[in-house]
Amino acid sequence: MPYDAFTSWKTTPLTEPPYLSVVVPAYNESERILPTIGAIASHISDLGFPWELIVSDDGSTDETAQIVRKLEFVNLRLLQAPQNSGKGKAVHQGILAAQGKFVLFADADNSTPIEQTGKLLQYLESAQYDIAVGSRAMVGAQETHRSVLRQILSGGLRWLVRHVLHIKVQDTQCGFKLFTHEAAQRLHRAQTIAGFSFDLEILFLAFRLGYAVIEVPVEWIDAPGSTVNPLRDVPRFVRDLVQIKINDLRGRYAEA
Repeated sequence: MPYDAFTSWKTTPLTEPPYLSVVVPAYNESERILPTIGAIASHISDLGFPWELIVSDDGSTDETAQIVRKLEFVNLRLLQAPQNSGKGKAVHQGILAAQGKFVLFADADNSTPIEQTGKLLQYLESAQYDIAVGSRAMVGAQETHRSVLRQILSGGLRWLVRHVLHIKVQDTQCGFKLFTHEAAQRLHRAQTIAGFSFDLEILFLAFRLGYAVIEVPVEWIDAPGSTVNPLRDVPRFVRDLVQIKINDLRGRYAEA
């Protein structure tokens, strides 16, 4: 029963390493974090394997951290940064703390419903892939409420990604990615970008290091209250893209 599995997960500490770690970065998500945790915990608990949930709070100034802490779920960990450092930094901290055989990064707004997890997990369980990337650009993906402006800008940015960084993924920025533990640790230890475009660097390194990556079409909903601002974030994206290229030319990723 789903409720029984959820009750057991929130009250009974794991006695074995988690099969899956779910990492959720959060910044001022007091209105959305509770329903997101509820959706994740309900669905993943029902899959029948040991798992952990990590909320990586990026120095929120609202009640986000307090809400998570008051839940007192034994298999839910809260990582709390002293100040806001960027989404990439929050994901970095969460993934390095993850202990699961597989590590899922999922946005706090649940824009890609957690029920899509199985679509990605099946590819890594086959042992043929190291990383599965949720995609809004693949045939079969479903997008809801995405503005025309964001669609146009996304198309232009995807062109830049393909031709400048040669990343063989159409949608680098969907906040729903699954890694093997080894790939997650290695890539995020090499990460240098802390902001919005950290996914670019992670995927660039994944292909550079020879990891097997598959892009998987998923459902996606432009959740109300999204903090993404195309006019602000596009220049940051282009700046970070150029920085990754410069880092590579200077040999900054050589140790990875």
